Amino acid sequence: MPFERKRACLQLTTEEENQLNVFANSRVEPAYRVERAGILLAYSSGQSVSSIARQFRTNRPKVERCVDKALELGALASLEDLPRQGKPSVITPEARAWVVSLACQKPKDLGYSYELWTTKLLAEHIRKHCVDNGHACLKDLVRGTVSKILTKNDIRPHKITYYLERRDPDFESKMEQVLYVYKEVELLREKGLKDSGLVAVLSYDEKPGIQAIENKAADLPPVPGQYSMNARDYEYVRHGTTSLMAGIDLLTGRVHGIVVDRHRSGEFIMFLKTVDAFYSKDAKIRIILDNHSAHISKETRAYLATVPNRFEFTFTPKHGSWLNLIESFFGKMARTMLRGIRVKSKAELKERILKYLDEVNEEPVVYRWTYKMDEISVV
Repeated sequence: MPFERKRACLQLTTEEENQLNVFANSRVEPAYRVERAGILLAYSSGQSVSSIARQFRTNRPKVERCVDKALELGALASLEDLPRQGKPSVITPEARAWVVSLACQKPKDLGYSYELWTTKLLAEHIRKHCVDNGHACLKDLVRGTVSKILTKNDIRPHKITYYLERRDPDFESKMEQVLYVYKEVELLREKGLKDSGLVAVLSYDEKPGIQAIENKAADLPPVPGQYSMNARDYEYVRHGTTSLMAGIDLLTGRVHGIVVDRHRSGEFIMFLKTVDAFYSKDAKIRIILDNHSAHISKETRAYLATVPNRFEFTFTPKHGSWLNLIESFFGKMARTMLRGIRVKSKAELKERILKYLDEVNEEPVVYRWTYKMDEISVV
């Protein structure tokens, strides 16, 4: 008696058959999808469940489940696993909220030596105190679950991001004054008055703590085919530090600077005298600078009284040194000339810094401020 199939035949459209063939012959699709596509193609061609099971080296129930799902949902839909309810969560929403609230506190405030949480420390703390706080479902909590709860709530208590608090109540007004100076510089450039000698605008600051470090052993240069970079001995000798007091002319790009051991009122006055000697006596010298005590000390004000109407100071807000363009120059200097520098004495360090300023002034770069310039207008 010929074999009679009890299950319904699987009828495929041309599009479904083509798509199943693509899946069945694919080398990049998941193995379960390739197998199911092959089973459905074989069943739709009239093969029996037993022969299909032998062909794919599996069992009849698996083939039957695949075929039944295709008959119920469609051939393409049956290639994927159906969503499952999964194991019921034993951690209550209240317990999860408690975990998040703990993560938002510092461990030191809870009696630990740590400043920041680790998942291990947080999990241990939770297991120790969960029952007392009414969250017994957390008594077996592990680090991985802690990470999942925190990630879902976008909490990363082991990370630090920095911000700058504005402690100056007049921050906005002082920032506008600085930007106003930058806007005037922009207009002077547009009018071609940068070399008029009528005004000079400097962005000034100090770069303290430049270390004079000497090698104990000589550096070894790169050798083609052997060493690709400079080799340097780990040991070194410290010779102290120096400070660079510098101001960059925002109209011409020229850098004025002196290198000193300390940056007190006397050294600042020395810088002012250097600038005063450089520019024409008829020029107004405007300087953008921060609120360092040396800039407003009795000694400094006494000197300024001897040169009335010569200087005009514009102070940046507290914690607003980023508004000072000279910081860009210092940053470039740190990344280039000072990077990995080695000297035999402080005197050599001072000499090389001054030489660097001379090299910069051979081809001066005019720094331009762009932040919020469109919001400033000069009437």
